[in-house]
Amino acid sequence: MIVKETKLKGCFILEPKVFEDSRGYFLESYNQKIFNQLTSNNVKFVQDNESYSSRGVLRGGLHFQKGEHSQAKLVRVIKGEVLDVAVDIRPESQTYGDHVSIELSGENKKQFFVPRGFAHGFVVLSDIALFSYKCDNFYNKASEGGILYSDKILNIDWVLPHKELIISEKDNILPELKELKI
Repeated sequence: MIVKETKLKGCFILEPKVFEDSRGYFLESYNQKIFNQLTSNNVKFVQDNESYSSRGVLRGGLHFQKGEHSQAKLVRVIKGEVLDVAVDIRPESQTYGDHVSIELSGENKKQFFVPRGFAHGFVVLSDIALFSYKCDNFYNKASEGGILYSDKILNIDWVLPHKELIISEKDNILPELKELKI
């Protein structure tokens, strides 16, 4: 497995070894011992989630969990293609308010590790996408938070034109980063 840290400390792109032959392919999508060793983390995932979405769906706006319920995530796309985005919302961080984007697809098989203290969201670029993610803490509705996907300070390029984005009502009314209270 190849692991590369992004410009945001703690966010990693992982590229698993893929073994292909005439029958198809095999890959090890997760190995806790190798993951923790290569990322210098001691993460223990406790919940797996999956979503199925069509082109233009922007999931999460930029969601996060607060306080003791914050979550680290290891995300990947099984089928289709998405633009995945993480925003550093750690107040003490030198990269507070910075973001990183990566295209994840069933074809490139890359994974993205988003540590605690980051907001996260993605937009579907293909006709459909099957998205999978591991979380190191259980979801807690009372601790959820988010940032508006179109925040002008963040200035995220979601690749697709605004008129093609499909956004939930809940995500359309999230606060901007400058209004965030963590």
